[in-house]
Amino acid sequence: MPKTRIGFVGIGLMGTGMARNLISAGFPVSVYDIDRKNCSAIVQEGGTETEDPAQLANHSDVIILSLPNSHVVNEVVKHSLKLFETEKKGLILLDTTTADPILSETLALELLEKEIFMLDVTLSGTAIMCAERDLTLMVGGKEAIYQQCEAIFNAIAKQFFYLGKNGSGALMKLIVNLVLGLNRMVLAEGLALGEQAGMESSRVLEILKNSAAYSKAMDMKGDRMVEKNYRNPEGKLAFHRKDVGLILDLGKRLDFPLPLSSVHAQALASLVAKDRGEWDNASIISFYKDLVNSDS
Repeated sequence: MPKTRIGFVGIGLMGTGMARNLISAGFPVSVYDIDRKNCSAIVQEGGTETEDPAQLANHSDVIILSLPNSHVVNEVVKHSLKLFETEKKGLILLDTTTADPILSETLALELLEKEIFMLDVTLSGTAIMCAERDLTLMVGGKEAIYQQCEAIFNAIAKQFFYLGKNGSGALMKLIVNLVLGLNRMVLAEGLALGEQAGMESSRVLEILKNSAAYSKAMDMKGDRMVEKNYRNPEGKLAFHRKDVGLILDLGKRLDFPLPLSSVHAQALASLVAKDRGEWDNASIISFYKDLVNSDS
């Protein structure tokens, strides 16, 4: 039986890992990115490059998006892929973007009128975890379409969860990122306090990892904080600032207070204002070091 043909738009940190894993699993993959050099490694590994994204709908069974935000997704769907102009029915669109749940659900309903089925397939994991097929997927949309895509999910992730209607995968991603981001910030606060008190940061981290305070953020970002290793990012600080903005917007819509995330947003904004947006999100620790005028 022929493998599902996949069109992939957005070959960045996460898109590269997913496209490679799909090719390794035997899927025919055609890629597109506005920066064409991002596609060259995928082509060398067996993928094909598409110069005109509007042709992807005709040559794909499933299109996967890995883009910066919902506004870019809407622009790409409408003006680059031209999905509202295609006559093809039954196409599946998988959006792995960290999206606004409301915008994601709205787009899915609009596409359904064209008999195009969209799932929000949000990702939990770093670029390294993505490359190692160690992601967790959180999926919203029609359950029958989710079931059709399980072979694709198996190719890019270690586990995946169906959450319900369109937008629910995007919603769950914001909740995950809220907790993960605050775990990073509280780790940074503890390490910075220990350093200010004259303790060895690596020793503090070791004890924290073996205490009741443990979180996976310590494994993912602890060494980077201790070593001040920010310049080769697995996840950029500016990207997480965008996510926290979506989290706060969600809280406003629900009349739900998010005081910790509000403080987090201010810390992130201060670092982006200092041109650290391209640094790894472990650099949240430099917020505390700046407050006490220490070297960051």
